[in-house]
Amino acid sequence: MQADGYTLDDKRNKIADSDLPDIVQRYKERGTLSAAEGNRKLKYFTVPKKEIVENNYDLNLSTYKEEVYEEVVYEKPNVIFGKLESMEADIQKGLAELKELMK
Repeated sequence: MQADGYTLDDKRNKIADSDLPDIVQRYKERGTLSAAEGNRKLKYFTVPKKEIVENNYDLNLSTYKEEVYEEVVYEKPNVIFGKLESMEADIQKGLAELKELMK
């Protein structure tokens, strides 16, 4: 669950986001869930009781969830720097045009 319907501060004010209704609905439908629901890469998945017992009833999500990491490829610093220089040149040109209009 990512949001229980309350803020995370000490006041715990009610907010619009809540995963609870969806969780309750999925729990009620657990007997009819497709095989994809057992996919541990998804937000929701089921874990067999036997596996939980084998893990000494550890209910920590990280024990069962399969994390998926996406490789992020960034442009080389000199390419980014070149784009910044181009943007700066455009800004300077625009400022010069505005300055001319103010005369």
